[in-house]
Amino acid sequence: MHLVQPAPGQFDLAAVRALLGDDWPAVNREIQARVGSDVALVSSVAHYIIGSGGKRLRPLITLLSARACGYEGDRHIVAAAIIEFIHTATLLHDDVVDGSQLRRGQDTANSVFGNEASVLVGDFLYSRAFQMMVQVGQMRLMDVMADATNTIAEGEVLQLMNCRDPDTTEARYMEVIYRKTARLFEAGAQVGAILAAQSRAVEDGMVTYGRELGLAFQLVDDALDYDADRDEFGKNIGDDLAEGKPTLPLIYALRRGSPREQLAIRRAIEEGGRDDIATIRAAIQRTGALAYTSGRARECAVRAREALDRVPDSPYKRALEDLADFAVERRY
Repeated sequence: MHLVQPAPGQFDLAAVRALLGDDWPAVNREIQARVGSDVALVSSVAHYIIGSGGKRLRPLITLLSARACGYEGDRHIVAAAIIEFIHTATLLHDDVVDGSQLRRGQDTANSVFGNEASVLVGDFLYSRAFQMMVQVGQMRLMDVMADATNTIAEGEVLQLMNCRDPDTTEARYMEVIYRKTARLFEAGAQVGAILAAQSRAVEDGMVTYGRELGLAFQLVDDALDYDADRDEFGKNIGDDLAEGKPTLPLIYALRRGSPREQLAIRRAIEEGGRDDIATIRAAIQRTGALAYTSGRARECAVRAREALDRVPDSPYKRALEDLADFAVERRY
C-alpha cells in the first residue's frame, strides 16, 4: 500500500515530509542558515524569494532518493539545500528575463526589489551553492551539479531563441524543458544515489526517474498555463503567451487549428500579449492540445515509475512513485 494516494488533488506532501523524519526540517534549517549575507539587500531579496512558498519538490526528491538508495549519513541535507539554491537562482533570473510580476501567488522579487538586485542575488545563490558543494567534498557530486548548472544556462538561451518563433518544433521545445527543468530534477535524484554509493545501474535508474519526472512536471505546468485557476496556480494565466513562448499546447494547436486559429496563434507568439487569449484558449481546447500535452506528461510519468524498478522496495521508493502520479494529476 502506498504512503500517499494518487487521486487528483489528494497527494499529501506533509505525509511524505513526515516520512523523512528530521531530514525535512534539517533542510529548511540549512537553507535559512546559508541564505544570509552581511550585505543587507542580498539577505532581503534572498529571504523574500526563499520564503515565498513553493512545493520544494527538488530538495524533496534528493532526500527521498538518498534514503531510497540506502544512504544513512547526513550530507544529503546539504545536497538538498544546494539543489534548492540553484533552483531559486534560476527563478530570480527567469522572472527578470520574462518580466514576470507574479510567482507563487505573490509579487516577484524583481517587481519588489528591481531587476538589478534580483539578477545579482541570483548570482549570489549560485555561488553560495558552489561553496556548499565544496563543503560536501565529493567530486562526483560537484561534477554532476556543475554540469547541471551549465545545462540550465544553455536551456535559458535556447528558450530565448525560441521566443516569438511560431515555427518552433516540438523537438526544440522538449530540448528546452529538459535543459531548463528536467536536468535539475535529474541531478537531484542522481545525487542521492551517488551519496549512497549505489551501483551504476541504480544510479542510472535514478537519473532516468529524475529526468522523466521533471519533463512530466513541466509539461503539466505548460498545460496549466491555459487551464488553471489563477489563485490556485499562483501566477497569471497566459503568462507564456504574453512572453511569446511557444509551449507544447500552442505548438500542437498551431498544427491542428483552423486557418483562423493558426493566424491568431502565430500572431500571439510573434507579438506577445494576451489580447486574443480567449480565441487561443478555445483553439487549444478544440484541437485537443491540452489532452495531447497531458498525454505526453503521463508517458513521462510511466517511464519515471518504471525506472525505479532498479531500486529496492521501501516507503521512500513508494513516495517517489507517488510523486510521479502527483506530477501529472496536480492543478497547481
